[in-house]
Amino acid sequence: MGKSQKKRSMRRHNPMRVPDSHLPKGLASASSTSSKTEAILPILQKMESPDASERKWACVAVSNLIQNDPSTRRLLQGKNIVGALITRLTDSEEEVIVEAAGSLRNLCIDGGYDICAEMYNKNILAPWKTFIPKISNTLSQYLEGSASTPENAQNIVYQFADNVITLLWCLSETSNKALNAINEIHLVPFLMSFLAARHKIPLAPVTAAAHCLYVLTDDNYPAIADVRADAGYISCLLEIARPGEATNGKAKEPSDPRSTTLKVLCAGILRNVSPLPPPAVASSVDIDRDIVLPLLQPVISCISLPDISKAVMDLVARQASGPQIEKLSLKHTPKSDHKSNEELELERLEANLRTVQLALEILTGACATLPDPENDVPEKGAENGSEDEDDEDLDVDESDADMKEDTPTAGAPSPSFLPTLVAPLLALIQPTSLSFPPLASPSVHPPTTSALSAVHISALECLNNLFLSLATSPYPGVSSDNEAGRKVWDEVWAALAAVGTETGPGQERRQGMWHLAVGVLWGVGNVWKGSLIPNEEQVKLLMQLCDATSDERIRVKCIGTLECLAQHPRSIDGNRLISQYLLSILPSNGSPSRAGTEPLIQAVSAIIDIYSDEGMPYDINFRQGGYLGILASGVDEVKKAVRGIDRRKEGGKDLRRRAEETGNFCFSQDSVSEAPSLHSFILPPYLTLLVRSHGGLERSPGQRLRTLYTYLPISMAGTKQIVSTADAVPPLPVFSQAVISRGRTVYVSGNVGCTKDYSLVEGGVQAQTRAALENIAVVLKAAGSGLEHIVKTNVYLTHLPRDFQAMNEIYVQFFDNDKLPARTCIGVSCLPLGADVEIECIAEILEP
Repeated sequence: MGKSQKKRSMRRHNPMRVPDSHLPKGLASASSTSSKTEAILPILQKMESPDASERKWACVAVSNLIQNDPSTRRLLQGKNIVGALITRLTDSEEEVIVEAAGSLRNLCIDGGYDICAEMYNKNILAPWKTFIPKISNTLSQYLEGSASTPENAQNIVYQFADNVITLLWCLSETSNKALNAINEIHLVPFLMSFLAARHKIPLAPVTAAAHCLYVLTDDNYPAIADVRADAGYISCLLEIARPGEATNGKAKEPSDPRSTTLKVLCAGILRNVSPLPPPAVASSVDIDRDIVLPLLQPVISCISLPDISKAVMDLVARQASGPQIEKLSLKHTPKSDHKSNEELELERLEANLRTVQLALEILTGACATLPDPENDVPEKGAENGSEDEDDEDLDVDESDADMKEDTPTAGAPSPSFLPTLVAPLLALIQPTSLSFPPLASPSVHPPTTSALSAVHISALECLNNLFLSLATSPYPGVSSDNEAGRKVWDEVWAALAAVGTETGPGQERRQGMWHLAVGVLWGVGNVWKGSLIPNEEQVKLLMQLCDATSDERIRVKCIGTLECLAQHPRSIDGNRLISQYLLSILPSNGSPSRAGTEPLIQAVSAIIDIYSDEGMPYDINFRQGGYLGILASGVDEVKKAVRGIDRRKEGGKDLRRRAEETGNFCFSQDSVSEAPSLHSFILPPYLTLLVRSHGGLERSPGQRLRTLYTYLPISMAGTKQIVSTADAVPPLPVFSQAVISRGRTVYVSGNVGCTKDYSLVEGGVQAQTRAALENIAVVLKAAGSGLEHIVKTNVYLTHLPRDFQAMNEIYVQFFDNDKLPARTCIGVSCLPLGADVEIECIAEILEP
């Protein structure tokens, strides 16, 4: 398909809770849109107060003011609140330090990359890493004699640990510099100590530790090596992630949703550090099949986004209609520990959404390499293979235990995995009324909106990898289920219809949905190519998106999706609409392509793939539309575009290789002087089975004008001569009528019995045999040879028992009985144009 799967990159696993992209830039804008502008100055003043209680008040006030308020957060950031809070981390009063750490943590989560980068640049790690040994020592003391320590004191330490750890994992995704600095702290033993003590301490710091470890082990070798090095760490992670393991922490938290989050995170950590070398406990465990899929499929299946959206709307309405509880006391002391029932329920719902998002991120990686189904023979499981190709089609079967009873034989694939994995993913891409904010204004509850849209995005990424895996390693049980393919296709388009095309500040997630969905559509189109009927409205939307975007990768996806739709056999009008659009991307009149180099290469490849099949009804568009002439006119510009690809740039080497595989335009008056590389997509096993259903340029006698897409993996320069005669049936743009090798031998392409307009002659196999040999005679004459000089023929029959004798009766009429050439007669399943017979030959050219 050309494009790679979505890989988890440096991005927030806990995205910005309160997006601010709908706000204009600048302090003036933040000041004008914030309702708390007047409260800013007292906070800044008291942050530097000699009175410790006022400094503590200022730190807590920051957390209160930024809650769900991006404009106030941005205003505080512009007033250097980050620098002021970092200064308080070395305060003489511990309570001030604790509150400053909490405010920094909340700023980090709510503010995203910008604030994290500012914290790192202002050297927050210098004071921050001093907290780690202190927390570690205190935790050890509590675990050894917790009864002697007041619970309130313990809770303060645990909350402080939660803040410290959360900020560390946020910082680790800010930049490579920040990640390297955090690697130097060697956090793995510190983080694992919380996981090991999960039954004795609250879940909040345990989950934070798991989240930090999940991020640190994401394609980061130092942390991966530290986890792999200790078998106890692996055992602990396996124990938490396995089904049935209780992870509720202290007994008074039995329904804490973070219990599920912890299990999901540990499954993600195990996947990050896999494969594990023996004799590790998990070295014989297939992490995806045995841990990830059984754990995460229920997580993504048991949530209803419409129900959550409705519940949030009800809670927000109840908050608005109820009495407002002031968070400042009579003495203006913040009551940061007070939350209404509505606030607590909103946080719980948001936590559930974030857990689903995490599960989807992990599944996205699992779906990139689906293991082989092994059903009843676990001792030969997928873990024994080492190549991705051996693992590409796994959980298509393993994901559904219920389907194993329907499998007649061990190892046989199940008919479909759609109900167990794809169905919940399709449900999670459907937007709700809260999924996106109104145009240029915030959502009624920004954290929920941010979480909902993140779930949609992650579900699309998972679907993208799933269908790209299936397209790369075809799975007959899925691709043969055309009804399922149409359902998936319709569901993705239904989601896009709900997303809409609204643009503007704050609507970036809508655009992201479209860009990811096109990749999913491309994957679906490849899995069910030829069975999806092109809908004119959908086709035009794909064309509009391709024209509107400046991202060449999105254009490639659009073109790839259109290519799949164009190959529905009976949709001649749809094929014409798509092919004309693809041709419009090609260079014309000496001007380069309007779409860019990579989309141009994809368009050329698409045209080749569409019209390389044998006798499809839509092939009439190629002939009647004069497509060959259009292709010929862009030869020089296409070659120039390919030569202009810079291999030194990222992806340039791969793009150049793909361009060469797609095939150069070879265009010369007398002979072919260039030979492009093998086109891996559509090179048939035998040259004689190449497509023969399209017309060529009008040729006058002796004219050597040749336009070729050639896939022959041999050098043609200087060793051969192309044979072309207008007296014979014209060749397609993918082969020549004949080729003379070193002036002594002529190789004639396969011929079926047809006229120059590619209509089969009437009269069955005998009439077709006669017409084929007559055409061969014309080609041989043009090459300076003749039927009498043929040394070898190959005859292909679609019905060998029935037609062998009838074909021979005509065949022998063209040769002297004592000079019959060597021959092979082969039975084949089908031939171009639906012909009964095809003949090719090799002949000598005698010196005059």
